[in-house]
Amino acid sequence: MQFLTASENRMINIHKKTLQDLEFQTVLHQVSEYCITALGNQEALNISPFKRKTDVLYELQLTHEYVSSFYNENRIPNHGFDAITKELKLLNIENAFLEVHGLKKIVAMSQSVNEIIVFLKKFQEYYPTLYQAASHIEVTKVLIEKIDAIVDRFGDIKNNASPKLFELRQEINKLKGQINQSFTTALNTYQALEYLDDIRESVVDNKRVLAVKAMYRRKVKGSIMGSSKTGSIVYIEPETTLKYTRELHNLQYEEQEEIVKILKDVTNFIRPFSPLLKDYQAFLIKTDVVYAKAQYAKALQAILPEITGDRDVFLKDAYHPLLYLTNSKKGATTYPQTITLNEDNRIIVISGPNAGGKSITLKTVGLLQVMLQSGMLIPVHERSRTSIFDRVLSDIGDNQSIENHLSTYSYRLKQMNYFLKKCNSNTLFLIDEFGTGSDPELGGALAETFLEEFYSREAFGIITTHYSNLKILANELPHMQNANMQFNNKTLEPIFKLVLGQAGSSFTFEVAQKNGIPYNLINKAKKKIEGSKVRFDATIAKLQKERNKLEKTERSLKVNEQKKQSEAEKLEEINARIQKKLENYQELYDSNQRLIYLGQKVNDISEKYFENKRKKELLDELFKVVQIENSKRKKVSAKQKRAQKAKEQQVIKEAEKKVAVIRQKKKEAKKKEIEQPKPRPILKVGDRVRMLDGKAVGSIDNIEKNKAIVNYGIFTTNVDLNQLELVEAKR
Repeated sequence: MQFLTASENRMINIHKKTLQDLEFQTVLHQVSEYCITALGNQEALNISPFKRKTDVLYELQLTHEYVSSFYNENRIPNHGFDAITKELKLLNIENAFLEVHGLKKIVAMSQSVNEIIVFLKKFQEYYPTLYQAASHIEVTKVLIEKIDAIVDRFGDIKNNASPKLFELRQEINKLKGQINQSFTTALNTYQALEYLDDIRESVVDNKRVLAVKAMYRRKVKGSIMGSSKTGSIVYIEPETTLKYTRELHNLQYEEQEEIVKILKDVTNFIRPFSPLLKDYQAFLIKTDVVYAKAQYAKALQAILPEITGDRDVFLKDAYHPLLYLTNSKKGATTYPQTITLNEDNRIIVISGPNAGGKSITLKTVGLLQVMLQSGMLIPVHERSRTSIFDRVLSDIGDNQSIENHLSTYSYRLKQMNYFLKKCNSNTLFLIDEFGTGSDPELGGALAETFLEEFYSREAFGIITTHYSNLKILANELPHMQNANMQFNNKTLEPIFKLVLGQAGSSFTFEVAQKNGIPYNLINKAKKKIEGSKVRFDATIAKLQKERNKLEKTERSLKVNEQKKQSEAEKLEEINARIQKKLENYQELYDSNQRLIYLGQKVNDISEKYFENKRKKELLDELFKVVQIENSKRKKVSAKQKRAQKAKEQQVIKEAEKKVAVIRQKKKEAKKKEIEQPKPRPILKVGDRVRMLDGKAVGSIDNIEKNKAIVNYGIFTTNVDLNQLELVEAKR
């Protein structure tokens, strides 16, 4: 038995209020849209953060492995299914039996589960966690074989489902033939007497009837089944078919009783497998939820960051999921943020003007942490890392409570009281506009006290504020850090970039001036506040401006350095190409010079032979030339020659394989172009057929002008040959 460590066994509890503040339910709605089953959709909406770290890691691995299946050839089989909740309830009721439709659903579900489990076992090296999640479920074909033995692919009970059913259906078919024969005799008789209307026959209550002219209704023996709207035609079932029809009804009743008996037997066989079927459905629901999480991760380009055992959070290029998807649809840009929280930097105080992205940054960190602890991948850089927190506490937005008659500040004080009870070293707290809602001096002092308390408990956290005393506190305490959202100091437009290590100015007077407030009123306002406050804010603003300038200079230098590096690489590449060409030209020149020399030598020898006609001297000279040339060549052993030849053969084979593949593809493409649809079978009298969109099977009595008279036993009908498909050819 494997024992968990104290940290892994620790219970995690994230409050519903936090999930509400971070809009986690909106994320769940987006995830649920990727589910392909109704039960999976419902389950996805109920996703919540897991209670134990081991469960979090396990669920993250499931999602991570499923995402990987989208990018390789070993795709996980389809997990779609029809719910069998109703069938499972019936299995718990004595003497209840399942209908054919329910049996077909059980077969489909069993096949899907078996296929997935067999696949995961085969590829457990790629999907170890997914295989582990499925390994406890039994793979069996007993249910499939039992149901397939009595139900055909069209959802009908097979004739050989029981000996009695086989006999009954044979008798029914025989009786239908007799009914058809007796009806045809009556039809011909009364047609000859001209008692019938032009339509001759019709069908009433699924029975073939004679269409008798009203004036002759007393002359035709049989049972009146109705009349036409005008009353000119009376529909009569001939007396000769009545006795057969009554007998047919009796047989059909017995057939139905036998079918019910067969279904009860099968249901009794399935009943002990009820727990297994529950496991099947639960497994497919779970698979659907993991699939939806994986698809959502794919849409966000999300990954599984490193999960550390230490208290360490480094979210590089982190995107807010809801904002990312909304902006992607609009074609707008989403700005990522990089956040670092560790033992040396536990709390970040973000300041700066409104509408700069402070709250979004806060929500991004909280929502990504909650998603991660709910088994979802998050949209961050692959070098990111984080840890698992026992609690994520949040106080975001205007929380005025009308129901409890509480003001915003009263409500926030209640929240702070809750924070003080729950906050510890394994907590991540997120507070937006910390300390607001009361007198700035008093509220700021209380907020500072709360922040000192959270700090002393070694909690991790991010707060946003405009209070100077909180900015000063963050600057004084060693494990707390200021941060600001950058603004363009000329246009006062937000840059949506978080900068750590420096507090942000609220740009109160600058923003007021930009929005058209008269300069004399702004000066008047400045005189009403303490000079030190103005100087402090002005200093921060000045520092931010200097930082912006330094960053621009740094970016400019980096761009110039990259350009120089790029140009140097290009010149080096050009130089290498030129050098290569020179070497090639030199080799070509040397080769040509050698050939010219050899040609000149052979020419001199042949001229000498032309004059003296001395063969021996000619051969000696030629042999000397050959020896000199061979002395320049490197000697290669037979083994080396074989190796070289084998290498050449291998290259040739590979080339031939590639050519063969290309030719095969071209051949298949050409074949597809000229491929004609398969010819339909030629239907003949006596063939058993059914309508393309129907299930009833009949036999062809006659074929005339592309139309067939199909006999269904109790009636015949005229049908186009194109609308029929062959079930069994006449033997």
